[in-house]
Amino acid sequence: MFVDELTIKVVAGKGGDGCTSFRREKYVAMGGPDGGNGGHGANIVFKVDKGLKTLIDLRYMKIIKADKGENGKGSNRQGANASDVVIKVPEGTVITDKDTNMVIADLVGDNKEAVVARGGRGGRGNAAFKTHSDNAPRISELGEPGEEKILKVELKVIADVGLIGFPSVGKSTILATISAARPKVASYHFTTLAPNLGVVKLKDSRSFIMADLPGLIEGAHTGLGLGHKFLRHAMRTKILVHVIDMGSEEGRDPIQDYLSIREEIEQYSDKLAKKKELIVANKMDLPEALDNLEKFREKFKDKEVIPVSSVTNEGFDTLMERCANILEELSNDLDNENELESHVVYKFKDEKPFTITKDGDIWILEGKELEKLFKMTRFSEDEAVVRFARKLKGMGVEEELERMGAKRGDLVQICDYMFEFKE
Repeated sequence: MFVDELTIKVVAGKGGDGCTSFRREKYVAMGGPDGGNGGHGANIVFKVDKGLKTLIDLRYMKIIKADKGENGKGSNRQGANASDVVIKVPEGTVITDKDTNMVIADLVGDNKEAVVARGGRGGRGNAAFKTHSDNAPRISELGEPGEEKILKVELKVIADVGLIGFPSVGKSTILATISAARPKVASYHFTTLAPNLGVVKLKDSRSFIMADLPGLIEGAHTGLGLGHKFLRHAMRTKILVHVIDMGSEEGRDPIQDYLSIREEIEQYSDKLAKKKELIVANKMDLPEALDNLEKFREKFKDKEVIPVSSVTNEGFDTLMERCANILEELSNDLDNENELESHVVYKFKDEKPFTITKDGDIWILEGKELEKLFKMTRFSEDEAVVRFARKLKGMGVEEELERMGAKRGDLVQICDYMFEFKE
């Protein structure tokens, strides 16, 4: 089964907890704090495996969860870092954060990899809190939570040449004729439901990869039929080869077919519309083909048209050689490199560390930095509670609550926990 798009949730590993411990040995007076730090939580990494051709292995992974780091121990023993979770995907996989719609990675190149969710750092042990004024701190941190994300994972087939056109115009037959690929060929529409790839080898030892892409229908740019699937894969190709049924086997008008295809491409993407194109006049063995070809060339005088016929096996050498020549020209033009998705744009936002809202009699505190501080605080330790309160005051939480009208004794909610607002 060919799977080229899915949504998954990833949860990176939590950092290991820091340790509160003191050195206790015979004849060693006042040994001092020796609690070690926790280990780093596991990252979740996507890595290219050129042997894969589909995302089907991810289809049943609704949630990918990584291991937490090991907790710190006494005697200044650091917790071990958790091993990263490596997910293998086909080349051409694009990973997007659904919450921000930002591209995290566009994986092109053998063994290319990207961290899609980072594990949390380990919490500090009490040895890390030792100062000149506090030689025996009874405080340690919990591990930082790992990143949680909802990801859209898309596969965009990588090929040098993409065969496009309406259903049943002969794209699969052309691919089977000039390569070793054996796509399904039949006389009904949408025989091809997924891209087929074939390696085309010329007599002069040149070669390139050709893709037979699912057929278009009108309205494809809005997602009708296999529209988005086809157009997504077409974005990866360097040359678009428009296959036209010049013999009008199903009563189609070759000129209108070409105009319709161009309309769908232009509506979908300007970048796709500007790609180098060739037009293949297929089924030239049929009676009406020559007349239709003459009218087509008269209408589109600036277009390069190559007549072919799979029945007489004519025109394919010309097509193969022309594609190879164009690819050589494009390889010398840096502006025509295989298009990659926009990579992550780092946005530096001037965000407050917290927001305050009121729900009935309860003041609700939210914010990424505040919630991280809360989750890393060990509330079973008095010193940790005091530090948490001091940090909140330093952020300006207490001042903002008072400005908004909060009174001592009011309830304050952070995550799912309630606190009393007091000195």
